Amino acid sequence: MGSQASARIKKRMLQKQWPCYVASRPVAPNFDLGVTDKYSGETVAWVTAADRAMIDRAIGAADAAFPEVRKMPAYARQAVLQHCVRRFGERAEELAMALCIEAGKPIRDARGEVTRLIDTFRYAAEESVRQDGEVLELAISARARGFRGYTRRYPIGPCSFISPFNFPLNLAAHKIAPAIAVGCSWVLKPASFTPISALIMGEVLAETDLPEGAFSILPCRRDGADLFTTDERLKLLSFTGSPSVGWEMKARAGKKKVVLELGGNAACIVDQDADLDDVVQQLVVGAFYQSGQSCISVQRIIAHESIYADLRDRLVAKTRLLKAGDPREEDTFIGPIISEREAIRIESWIQEAVAGGATLLCGGKRRGPVVDATLLEGVPRRCDLYAEEAFGPVACLSSFSNFNDAIAEVNDSHFGLQAGVFTRDIYKAQQAWDELEVGGVIIGGVPSWRVDHMPYGGVKDSGLGREGIRYAMEDMTELKLMVVRTPPSLG
Repeated sequence: MGSQASARIKKRMLQKQWPCYVASRPVAPNFDLGVTDKYSGETVAWVTAADRAMIDRAIGAADAAFPEVRKMPAYARQAVLQHCVRRFGERAEELAMALCIEAGKPIRDARGEVTRLIDTFRYAAEESVRQDGEVLELAISARARGFRGYTRRYPIGPCSFISPFNFPLNLAAHKIAPAIAVGCSWVLKPASFTPISALIMGEVLAETDLPEGAFSILPCRRDGADLFTTDERLKLLSFTGSPSVGWEMKARAGKKKVVLELGGNAACIVDQDADLDDVVQQLVVGAFYQSGQSCISVQRIIAHESIYADLRDRLVAKTRLLKAGDPREEDTFIGPIISEREAIRIESWIQEAVAGGATLLCGGKRRGPVVDATLLEGVPRRCDLYAEEAFGPVACLSSFSNFNDAIAEVNDSHFGLQAGVFTRDIYKAQQAWDELEVGGVIIGGVPSWRVDHMPYGGVKDSGLGREGIRYAMEDMTELKLMVVRTPPSLG
């Protein structure tokens, strides 16, 4: 796209005031929430901030609309999702620019996320018309003769969704699209750092035939969002964010079903038989794409001692070539961290690791909200940079001599989202699948890899439940059994 067209999109998108959506309609009693350009720090737009009364009204509308939403035939739900696929495609560059500015996402990563948004809605449209049940043969003994069982899944009810800043479009889509597919009404709280992309989605949804009240999109500050967790009219809470917040929400959620996609500290094992040219390319992308702000960003690289030095030197050389700076520029790989405060935290963690004995191999510098791609070795396991989720462009290298030790090092974490293993040994691959304490194991690739219909989620502090369209649809439905008895006279 030319620079003039890009400038027009930026002007149309940002130099305005954005309403929120309450009961499927735009509402703008205030413009209290400022949205900043994460690279420049300039306030570029104002968004309506939902207060408690608006959130309460939105939940009431979702509750009232649910009987009508659940009765929508499958073809009508599919038509809504197909409309979104078409309109998101038409507005793709606008959505990408929104991500680039409000999230600081490098423009190439932003376009990639828009593609994933479209894929997620397209797959949900396909799944919306094939929700199957089961026939159960119940006559397993004489007393059950003449009985037959049938199962179907029914929508659970109004849902509460809270999405994060790092994938403002696609992680919201992983909640919204399956809810539409099964026939649930819902309310969404997008991250206050990045509300505009969700509101563009609201504009598109408002064009559809969803019943009034079927959805609400409610930017608000964290201290005003308690009803998303505690209101008993909501039957499911799906939260993506930090572990401390997520587990505290689960404790207060009452009887509703809870799905949590929380933090990670992803590790990648590189065995001695790996193709290092391929490994280096994948590790650099896996560790530093979207400035490392991903739950499955490669944070720990554990390489066999026989190839460790060669791999380290290649990684350092490749990492030093990554351009950091303005996310609008096509060749920028590292953009700003979501806030300068978070960038300062990452910088302090790097300094703490070096003070504790780690060796800084490259990077480590900060300019405002931008942190250079950083590699270290010999990071003490007690350091935050090794033990916690860095959520920035940083990776720690270590070596192993025995594959069992590598698995033990991966498992030495209170997180367990995904792990990568580069090996050509099928037995080691199977061992990794059996023994790694994570929700997903990627053989021959990095843990950062994800396709949007696969089951995705973690164990330990990384969460509860699985995303991915079919799996989210199961969470958003209840299994109901019908038993039919055939009287002896008809049998």
